[in-house]
Amino acid sequence: MKLLFVGDIVGKSGCELLGRQLYSIKQQHGIDITVVNGENSAQGNGITPASAQSLFSMGVDVITTGNHCFKRRECTELFDSNDCLLRPANFPEGVEGHGVTVLDLCPYRIAVVNLIGTLYLEAVDNPFNVVDKLLEELDTPNIFVDFHAEATSEKKAMGFYLQGKVTAVLGTHTHVQTADETILADHTAYITDVGMTGPELSVLGVDKDIVITKFKKHVPVKFSESTAQGFINAVVVEFDEKSGKALDIKRLIIR
Repeated sequence: MKLLFVGDIVGKSGCELLGRQLYSIKQQHGIDITVVNGENSAQGNGITPASAQSLFSMGVDVITTGNHCFKRRECTELFDSNDCLLRPANFPEGVEGHGVTVLDLCPYRIAVVNLIGTLYLEAVDNPFNVVDKLLEELDTPNIFVDFHAEATSEKKAMGFYLQGKVTAVLGTHTHVQTADETILADHTAYITDVGMTGPELSVLGVDKDIVITKFKKHVPVKFSESTAQGFINAVVVEFDEKSGKALDIKRLIIR
């Protein structure tokens, strides 16, 4: 089987670009399951019911998120009502939503786990301890982890920690696709960051001139999404659904 994972989708332009391209990508690569990180899919960061519905309606199976998941409070109830919209599993107990979902594709089951790092981000529960508990509860060998983290060291550590235990560890959050895709322990597909889907000639999706002004003058600025031409960053993971073993991971950059 093949799973397509699309990196952090930025704003309306990122959603529209993916909507135009997703069907052909799935056809070309023989995709069975599509997962996207949608925590920036709404205009101005976060995710809204409208942006979530846009992604689901174009053929996305699961949406993962990260540190911006609750930035737009109008989406809070949706995290409770939609099993395929995830927030990080290591958020404190009692927070709305859930951090894992299992797709039943009879006779095989595919689990998607959403975790967030703690280095340089807000203090939440330890993702290493939380994933240990989740793995004890999951009854499928096909487990895909979106690790939404700032530090490459924390992402690399999680990849090695979960090698042989999960099908893939796919990093998100930093919006820049890394070139270190590999198969760890002859079992687990890994990449430090899948990248982003949105305006390419930008600073993480934001108008480059605004960000340059921020760094140059150190004065408050209002970020706005770049209007530059978009691109799609993603990975395709081919895996053996009987054993959960990753067979191949391929980076995609579609301009």
